[in-house]
Amino acid sequence: MENITIDKNQEQKTQPGKEFNMNPEPVTIRDSYKGSDKLKNKVVLLTGGDSGIGKSIAVHFAREGALVAIIYLNEEKDALQTKNEIENEGGQCLLLQGDVKNEQFCKEAIDKTISNFGSLNCVINNAAMQFPTEHIEDIKIENLHTTFETNIYPYFYIVKAAMKHLKAGDTIINTTSVTAYRGSEHLIDYASTKGAIVSFTRSLSKSLAEKGIRVNAVAPGPIWTPLIPATFDGEKLENFGKDVPLGRAGQPAEVAPAYVYLASEDSSYMTGQVLHVNGGEVIGG
Repeated sequence: MENITIDKNQEQKTQPGKEFNMNPEPVTIRDSYKGSDKLKNKVVLLTGGDSGIGKSIAVHFAREGALVAIIYLNEEKDALQTKNEIENEGGQCLLLQGDVKNEQFCKEAIDKTISNFGSLNCVINNAAMQFPTEHIEDIKIENLHTTFETNIYPYFYIVKAAMKHLKAGDTIINTTSVTAYRGSEHLIDYASTKGAIVSFTRSLSKSLAEKGIRVNAVAPGPIWTPLIPATFDGEKLENFGKDVPLGRAGQPAEVAPAYVYLASEDSSYMTGQVLHVNGGEVIGG
């Protein structure tokens, strides 16, 4: 992928952000990516699947033959565009609009996926929010609650509801972050939730190993998604991603294949692990 020039005059006022307003728009999938039925007829439920990394995962999974159910908060235009792109891949897409902070909605999302597709083989927990602050004293308690209730609580809600449908050979994939490993002085609460996701992944993998259900995670670095213009100012947008060894922001299309790997038989001897797609930052774990 080539370096991108990010328009610094595109701050968005609400989270998790809208992809159709981004300049440049993220790259969802490379034309050179060839599907090979790695996930043929597998049913996947994906939170935060309307845009960014989630959208890219959904389109890659569709190209690999999966049937996709997408949970999104309120980004109707992005969600419909993602559904259209999945259908252009010859796939099927179920859109589920709602708030993952609500446990009852998460249960209903699982039920609707089963009702629509008849089974469930892969759960991907991906939805997130972040509220940058310069100092811990500046963190608003309301935002602290929203961050934890969006970024980690739904992982429990979704998995608990999915367990009666998952069986040996099925997979759970969680989206953590490079910030869980190196920390982030302006995203203390967000990084804390991402650290919790690492521990959740490791603990759940041990719990479900005897059932043959594998649990892994992906820790993206600076990836160009709607969450970025929705949370950072113009100066940070202009320099976003330039501090990693590869010297640029990553594209969702560079992250999503890691999820394909973790959902497919290619990773059959992997559980409790985290894949680091971060532009070259060497970190522990």
